[in-house]
Amino acid sequence: MTQPATPASPTPKRFRVQHLAEAKARGEKLTMLTAYDAMTARIFDDAGVDMLLVGDSIGDNMLAHDTTIPVTMDELVPAVRAVSRAVRRSLVIADLPFGSYEASPEQAHASAVRMLKEGGAHAVKFEGGRRVAPQVELLTGAGIPVFGHLGFTPQSENILGGKRVQGRGDEAAERLAEDALALQEAGAVAVVLEMIPAPVAARVTEVLRIPTIGIGAGVECDGQVLVWLDMAGMGDWSPRFARRFAEIGTALRTAASDYVDAVRGQEYPGPEHSYES
Repeated sequence: MTQPATPASPTPKRFRVQHLAEAKARGEKLTMLTAYDAMTARIFDDAGVDMLLVGDSIGDNMLAHDTTIPVTMDELVPAVRAVSRAVRRSLVIADLPFGSYEASPEQAHASAVRMLKEGGAHAVKFEGGRRVAPQVELLTGAGIPVFGHLGFTPQSENILGGKRVQGRGDEAAERLAEDALALQEAGAVAVVLEMIPAPVAARVTEVLRIPTIGIGAGVECDGQVLVWLDMAGMGDWSPRFARRFAEIGTALRTAASDYVDAVRGQEYPGPEHSYES
């Protein structure tokens, strides 16, 4: 008797921009990870991660640069395209790399259009507060959702004096809050807060209508983001704010070493891995 076909698993409901505000209103924490290729994007999508950020962190995590600054649009667009094609549920956000948006709202618009048209992204992210509010306003008016990014902004590492916590002291905290409000008023749908004191992040989260996504900014943010290699323990070192939820790097190194030993010892391939004539 023919067995009935197994029904295909239903396509999960797409996480969209409007779900950001809904989650904040419910007090439901949002989740975001970086992704740079289709395989990891598919795994994270299946795991239920709300948002995948194709970050310019590809530079110092995947392309062997010391910082994010050398990353170009031409390097990021293929990664965005791969991630966008792989997911069924997650919202895909593309970073605009250094030099692709600062000069004018028109430059930012042209770069964002590439990310949506060529990369298939659902939203873009770029760094800065009041100084980039005109860029945010033009993009959102054109139908392009924008995530802001405040606190430690890696593209400004040279002027900030390295990877340093931002927003310490009353004056700095007030400036950060004003920048966050300026982004909100310009139309940003969320703001990433990186490496700022937890009480400052909590205050910004309280005054904003839009969600905050923290990275090294404490538990009171509306959501959290990590570079996936830090989250999965791929390297020998992780920043203080990153919890290593696994040690995938160690497991991968062991697998590669076992493979080398098996090939050299003629244990692989075995008969079960070979074809008969």
